[in-house]
Amino acid sequence: MAWHLYRLGRWSFRHRRIVVTFWVGLLLLMGVASTTLSGKTSDQFSLPGIESTEAFDLIKARTPDAAPDGATARIVYQAPEGQKLTAADNKQAVTASLDSIDSANVVAASDPFTMGTVSKDGRTAYATVSYSKTSIELTDADRTALEGSAEPAEEAGLTVAIGGDAVQEVPETGAAEGLGVLVAIVVLIITFGSLLVAGMPLLTALIGVGIGVTTITTLTGFINLGSTTPVLATMLGLAVGIDYALFIVSRYRHEVQGGKPHEEAAGRAVGTAGSAVVFAGMTVIIALAGLSVVNISFLTEMGLAAAGTVAVAVLIALTMLPALFGFAGRRIASGKLPFLKARDPEARDGKRTNGRRWADLVTKHKVVTFVAGLVVAGVAAIPVASMQLALPDDGTASQGSGPRVAYDLIAENFGAGTNGPLLVVVDTKGVSDPESAVAAVVTKIETIKEDVAAVVSPAPDPSDADAVTAYQDQLAEGQYALITVLPKSGPSDAATQDLVDDIRQVAGGTQTSGADVLVTGQTALGVDISESLASAFPKYLLVVVGFAFLLLMIVFRSVLVPLKAVLGFLLSVGVSLGATVAVFQWGWFSELIGIDKSGPVLFMLPLLLTGILFGLAMDYEVFLVSRMREEYVHGASAHESVVLGFQYGARVVTAAAMIMIGVFAAFALGDDVTIKSIGFGLAIGILADAFLVRMTLVPAFMALLGDRMWWLPRWLDRLLPNLDIEGESLTARTVEAEREKVLVG
Repeated sequence: MAWHLYRLGRWSFRHRRIVVTFWVGLLLLMGVASTTLSGKTSDQFSLPGIESTEAFDLIKARTPDAAPDGATARIVYQAPEGQKLTAADNKQAVTASLDSIDSANVVAASDPFTMGTVSKDGRTAYATVSYSKTSIELTDADRTALEGSAEPAEEAGLTVAIGGDAVQEVPETGAAEGLGVLVAIVVLIITFGSLLVAGMPLLTALIGVGIGVTTITTLTGFINLGSTTPVLATMLGLAVGIDYALFIVSRYRHEVQGGKPHEEAAGRAVGTAGSAVVFAGMTVIIALAGLSVVNISFLTEMGLAAAGTVAVAVLIALTMLPALFGFAGRRIASGKLPFLKARDPEARDGKRTNGRRWADLVTKHKVVTFVAGLVVAGVAAIPVASMQLALPDDGTASQGSGPRVAYDLIAENFGAGTNGPLLVVVDTKGVSDPESAVAAVVTKIETIKEDVAAVVSPAPDPSDADAVTAYQDQLAEGQYALITVLPKSGPSDAATQDLVDDIRQVAGGTQTSGADVLVTGQTALGVDISESLASAFPKYLLVVVGFAFLLLMIVFRSVLVPLKAVLGFLLSVGVSLGATVAVFQWGWFSELIGIDKSGPVLFMLPLLLTGILFGLAMDYEVFLVSRMREEYVHGASAHESVVLGFQYGARVVTAAAMIMIGVFAAFALGDDVTIKSIGFGLAIGILADAFLVRMTLVPAFMALLGDRMWWLPRWLDRLLPNLDIEGESLTARTVEAEREKVLVG
């Protein structure tokens, strides 16, 4: 592989105009496509084969005109202090507001005065707007009418807030991207001491992210993608794009400073550091694409979109960077800032670096260092034992936003559970006495005392003959009934999740009345998806860990090196998830990153963090340990190989880790809780993996085992393919070529 990449690097150097024109042209093309072909994103989550979606399917099958999974909006009205909404003027303003919602997909807009959704003090009320289409299918006219409905009430002096899944707020990430880029610029300038060289990784990363995100945006016109998908792709593409370019630029500068011609240096940089970049990129891509093994569509889409952006970052690093080297020429060693000294990030000038000092310290006190590192990682991972998962809801929206204000007003005046009612579907098909069956289910649910605020039976007042007749006709026609259960707790609270399980245990199946009973609604859907993801996590973890072990065994020709790498990766995931639980669920130091309300961890975070951190952790493993193996193969002792390999790789890995931490931390400071939790988890994960695991535990452990670290059975050595990550074949071929030149001369 190294030889082919060497040739690619030289070709790109010679044909630099073609290479740069291609990538810039592709960026412009996808930019035009994204502005003309893009569609809408959606934050609706669904999963086939779970009880809540089966209930939706039953309702649609029995009553085709119904839209149980259609979008909903809650409009909350509040009168000024000292006034009531029931006053004639205020009531008229609310009615005018609801009457203005007349778009085609509106099924109904409930009247709070007739439905009883006015608070006891008469000051606050809410109306529910139901749509026949899902959120992503709503038209601009639907959203305009919904947003415009606030105007008549606000003109009358009322406070209006709109929430629900019909309101789609696309996360704003411009400030986060800018802050991440700023951190990267500072780290790159300090690392290289040159504006020109520092700008190369940044330029290629931004072009790669631009191509990836505009491609994803274009795809929204053809397939359903969540609003988080392009943000995750931006986050990863920016981080790995800069990191991969950093490794190649660093190696190129080293080759040039060693006296190699520029074209030869470009080939060698791509052939050596580029081999590691390909491997690192492959691990990230496979880990992200591997999210499809859990068979959850929205995770598959997010994984594939991010994997595609990472693939673009790898290709640009391998081709556009050597092209830029060609344009830079001899200036690659110039452009120094007066206050910074140009540096060789690989520190091969024989000086005793900070990396060497740290390696000497760690290997000298290897037992103490290893035990202390394990204790720190173990303590940091303790909160994982109490991790709770849930879908995000309006209660976790940014403070002051419309959905958050609506959620809080409803919770304060009607109870938190009103924001997420549970629907119990009673399937009365084939039941001899449907009314009795429904009544039996209601009675059973009412026996549940924990977390039940109210049980609303579909049965009308027996004295209302017309209503009774209509109810009986509905049971005969649709052959099902809907019971509404209002929890005391909020939609994402653990108590609500327990209530869903309790209802299913007490009244589920056919044990109560002979009728099938299914619990559904958006809250129950969130519970089901969270539980499904939690059960899929061990399966995915096994796939990722198994793949990591096999791939690293091929790369390092060792059994213990990949075992150590996998165990270290698990420690990083534990620290990352533990810190996330402590901050987001327990509320520790949450104010520092702008979290004003603690709650369960984002339902897909464990899977995402595992997949992403796996790929990124392998970056540092390869760049550090491959240096150690190179020294060991060339005759250094086991102890010396650890120290020398660490000295040569530590500075680059430190710079790469700081860039990634800066990029991810910038996203953690945003307003959207989904992006915030992903950014925070990744920043902590990289911090733990790079500095605690790879740069502390790994050298200590390798020094403890010595030569045994590189043991591999001979029969297994013969079976494993040789990926040549270190470029041994490239070295052999170039030496042979030099020998032939000497003989010819």
